[in-house]
Amino acid sequence: MADHNELGELGERMAQRFLLSNAYKILDVNWQYGHKEIDIVAFNNNTLHIIEVKTRKQDFVERPQDAVSLKKQQLIIEAANAYVIKNKLDYPVQFDIISVVTNPKFQKFEHIEDAFYPRVRRF
Repeated sequence: MADHNELGELGERMAQRFLLSNAYKILDVNWQYGHKEIDIVAFNNNTLHIIEVKTRKQDFVERPQDAVSLKKQQLIIEAANAYVIKNKLDYPVQFDIISVVTNPKFQKFEHIEDAFYPRVRRF
């Protein structure tokens, strides 16, 4: 497995532990809809949380959360819509990012709630 895949999996495991320790119920991990993926689907405080996890070894070039571009947000939103429909859910949906920076000398973890919102297209 490539180093970046192992790093990503480490970040996702750290995020899951954090969520569980904060009373979130994890419903799905790495849920796929076509080529789109939701890293973590969790439930907390009567809200469905769609969580993108970004992990890096350092953050002085780019913070992990900055890698969640508008295009990536759109893909996550489309997958979340499919998830809600498939599972017939009727809860508020919130899009979060968990940013993880981890290396042998340093570790930084940040849960960014309501990190982005679905946008209405205006033509």
